[in-house]
Amino acid sequence: MAERHVFEYALLRVVPRVERGELINAGVLVYCRARSFVAARTHLDEQRLRCLDPAVDVAAVRAALCGVEGVCHGGPEAGRAADDEPGRRFRWLTAPRSTVVQPGPVHTGLTTDPRAEVERLLDLLVR
Repeated sequence: MAERHVFEYALLRVVPRVERGELINAGVLVYCRARSFVAARTHLDEQRLRCLDPAVDVAAVRAALCGVEGVCHGGPEAGRAADDEPGRRFRWLTAPRSTVVQPGPVHTGLTTDPRAEVERLLDLLVR
């Protein structure tokens, strides 16, 4: 049997009108310390988002979600965070904020494959 490792995850939520508090799930962040792994995958359901706010700036929301993915893989969006260890990037991305794209609470689990866990959670909790 393959060795299972502890992983942490958080949903990425889009709150188009922060004052109303309504949201949709639009992505997932996964971190596994044992594997030095951090990743984010996103899926934006524009129709559901426009139900919450017909005037939402979809391009800006997509850019913010892509920025989170970029920070995870150390792309140019990460800036100085590109050199940070995966755990530090995960903690920075899951810190509470009151913007349109917000992290949800952090949860834990066990997995043999953190990369597959990203897709499983995206299918289960977002799509």
